[in-house]
Amino acid sequence: MNAPTSTTAIILAAGQGTRMKSALAKVLHRMCGRTMLDFVIDAALAAGADDAVVVVGHQREAVKAHLAQRYGERVRTAVQAEQKGTGHAVQCALPELSDTCKTALVLYGDTPLLRAEDLGRLLAVRGDSALSLLTC
Repeated sequence: MNAPTSTTAIILAAGQGTRMKSALAKVLHRMCGRTMLDFVIDAALAAGADDAVVVVGHQREAVKAHLAQRYGERVRTAVQAEQKGTGHAVQCALPELSDTCKTALVLYGDTPLLRAEDLGRLLAVRGDSALSLLTC
């Protein structure tokens, strides 16, 4: 087994987005030509994540198709068939982590203003902490 070295972004994108009042999955809404989910994935990858696992649920086939077209194999999906909260969504992603994953960066798929610089600083200062938290 390889020594754990990689960072994987777990991006939570299974929710229905009922407050959006839209038939389109919330994370697929476009802003400036990109989906909200694209902004989060791009920030995570630019901050140093080696890959990403996106937890899908609502409209999962549309979200999976978008991810496959835009990111190929660098982004995998995990299904949360029934939305039972954030902890459950992360639990659904765990089987998709590689054996070399040392750090999991848990992010929400509907935070398009997330900046790679902030995630990079979090990854840099966390040291050997079991848990680090970034809030805005």
